[in-house]
Amino acid sequence: MRRKEKEIKDISEIEDVISSSDVCRIAFANDNVPYIVTMNFGYSGGDNKKLYFHCARDGKKLEMIKKNNYVCFEFDTDHDLLGGKTACGFGMSYRSVIGWGKIEIIAEDEEKKKGLNHLMSHYSDRDDFSYEKEILDKVTVLRLDIAEMKGKKC
Repeated sequence: MRRKEKEIKDISEIEDVISSSDVCRIAFANDNVPYIVTMNFGYSGGDNKKLYFHCARDGKKLEMIKKNNYVCFEFDTDHDLLGGKTACGFGMSYRSVIGWGKIEIIAEDEEKKKGLNHLMSHYSDRDDFSYEKEILDKVTVLRLDIAEMKGKKC
């Protein structure tokens, strides 16, 4: 990061940015063509930090993961427009997190349930949902193993 004074180094503040965010953006790349999607997510902290997502069984995301599963992700929150007297005097304050890691398609039902519960915990403050086999067979759950992430505060 070029502007070190804007870097968020404290993991608890980085995790606060994640928990305060409504969505996560994931950037894929294949054959020199980028592709970015906005997704609902769940986060699992600790020593092995992970993000979980769900999607349909088919689509461009899954095609791209099969070719190259190394992705970049981004969160941003606390947006506030800062006015100015001139056009170039305007700005924006925000907090953001950017990171990298490998994303995998989860096959096992128990891990799918775990991932879905992380998603539901983020959006509902509950992680005790049950999932019928029929539902688990229809949904694709993705797990992103976080290799690195950095925060920024403007």
